[in-house]
Amino acid sequence: MSKPNPTIRDVARQAGVSHQTVSRVINGSEDVTPETRERVEAAITELGYRPNAIARSMARGQTRTLACISPNLTDYTFASIIEGAEAEARRLGYFLLSSSARDAESFKSLVDELIGHRRVDGLLIMNPYADERYQLIPEDTPVVFVGARARGDNFCSVCLDDEVVAYEATRYLISCGHTRLGMVTGPMAEDCSMDRMVGFQRALEEHNLPFLPELVIEGDWSASSGHAALMQLSANHDLPGALFVQNDRMAMGVLGAARDLGIPVPGQLSIIGVDDMPLTQHYDPPLTTMRQDMPRIGLEAARILIRTIEGGQGQQCQLKLPADLVLRQSVKKI
Repeated sequence: MSKPNPTIRDVARQAGVSHQTVSRVINGSEDVTPETRERVEAAITELGYRPNAIARSMARGQTRTLACISPNLTDYTFASIIEGAEAEARRLGYFLLSSSARDAESFKSLVDELIGHRRVDGLLIMNPYADERYQLIPEDTPVVFVGARARGDNFCSVCLDDEVVAYEATRYLISCGHTRLGMVTGPMAEDCSMDRMVGFQRALEEHNLPFLPELVIEGDWSASSGHAALMQLSANHDLPGALFVQNDRMAMGVLGAARDLGIPVPGQLSIIGVDDMPLTQHYDPPLTTMRQDMPRIGLEAARILIRTIEGGQGQQCQLKLPADLVLRQSVKKI
């Protein structure tokens, strides 16, 4: 039979003190004499006692657990961000729970369960503006918005620098000689879509090129919406020479529609996306895109949230990260 793990009472018996005194030593209380502390620590070492981390956290009013809530757990971007957040949380001594809420109602129910029952110490929330979920967060709850900037000073956020990313993507198309540019956006209710619109327009203005609303189609981040966007432009007999597509999945749909319509890419239509998903290099043609470091977004978000929980958050509460241009074969130089 294996030897049972020593308990706090075993330590107390070995050190000749009460179990309450052992607890005070473990929790760093100053209300213990140096001699007693030394005796208790020696007993802990001799017996190989390991304090229960969960019990210690609960005694301090903490669970050392975070929750990440996203619209789903299957999206590549969300999964990559969660992976980065989980690794950093674990490194800092926290657990990360991941859950999904498809709409504001299920989001509210989930938050009530997690926060109302004190199951977690703080929340990472993805796509807070997809619906009304950003308004459903209890007061005094440590929260970091992930993948979207915070509107106002009430919450911290970590996201891609969407305006700059769109500006650089558009400027690259212009540098390749394209003057008639269109765009497929994400849902315009989301701030990242709006910021990318601003960056796109700024690049056009700086190069004295017109912004053509008829060449801008709103999608929903899915490949099917990218496919539908190019079909709509084609039906209007108003194709641009180049398209900035606000994410790679929609760009994949645009490429599929181009193939269906017999539009050569990049011969007749150049395309640039955002994300650099693993399959983009295997598209036909391989996709030129703006690579974002998704695991780092999760890592930074978890770090800020834990710092907030522990009362040490500094001034950098709104963090925007850059993206890198990845050159492949979907953009033609004129």
